[in-house]
Amino acid sequence: MEINQAYRFCEEVIAANSKSFYKSFSMLPKEKRKAVWAIYAFCRTVDDIVDEGADPVRELSLFKQEFNDFLAGNFDAENPMWLALSDVFRNYDMDDEAYASMIAGQEMDLLMKYYRTVDDVLDYSYHVASSVGLMLLPVLAPGKTAILKEGAIALGYAMQITNILRDIDEDLGLGRVYLPAELMKKYNLNEEDLRRKTVTPAFVSVWEEMAKEAEYYYQKAFETINEYPVSSRIPVKGAGLVYREILTTIRKKDYNVFGQKHFVPDQSKQQILACL
Repeated sequence: MEINQAYRFCEEVIAANSKSFYKSFSMLPKEKRKAVWAIYAFCRTVDDIVDEGADPVRELSLFKQEFNDFLAGNFDAENPMWLALSDVFRNYDMDDEAYASMIAGQEMDLLMKYYRTVDDVLDYSYHVASSVGLMLLPVLAPGKTAILKEGAIALGYAMQITNILRDIDEDLGLGRVYLPAELMKKYNLNEEDLRRKTVTPAFVSVWEEMAKEAEYYYQKAFETINEYPVSSRIPVKGAGLVYREILTTIRKKDYNVFGQKHFVPDQSKQQILACL
């Protein structure tokens, strides 16, 4: 397979699965943009194994071995994701550990269905989302990893908590509850209440407490945003602002996350990105 074909495949993956990220990161210079597509394709592949695989435990174990082989220089050159990613690893100072953390986070989804504390949710969020920021940093801000690492981790926390608050109903269908048990207990909310798919004052209280957690980490992430090169700063900040707007969208719909998935309207996205 030819390398440009491999990158086109990766672009199609992100365009089909994450319109917000695709729109935001399309503003990057060409070479950085292609690298982001490849990294996204890796993340999407491992995520789909867990959520859609016929035998996810075995398939994830095989994928982990494939990744270890990849690091050793052995991979299927006809697989567009591995081919594109090999080019990224050649051109940028990649953090192997961030990729391993993502795989470990997906393993958590196979092993854990409930989370006890907010800190437990943050640990999970680090593995499945902050790890993505750490994968992207060498591409988006070469030489700035040390100063931007904390902000990248914070943005991962914020975005993953936003995902959790948007996808409560969908996750219930998969037998997963990411709202921390201690917080649900505090407001006298239980899993059966969630399965009734009714927005109650207790539900809103739990939702808002987690939303405030997300908003704290968005703010923390934006504190160092000016350390990014200009070409990367706008896409990263744009992605963060658009994602944060999901919380506003849900509030406007009276917190009804049941039976529907909320997205930021295109007009709102354009307004946010136009102000950057």
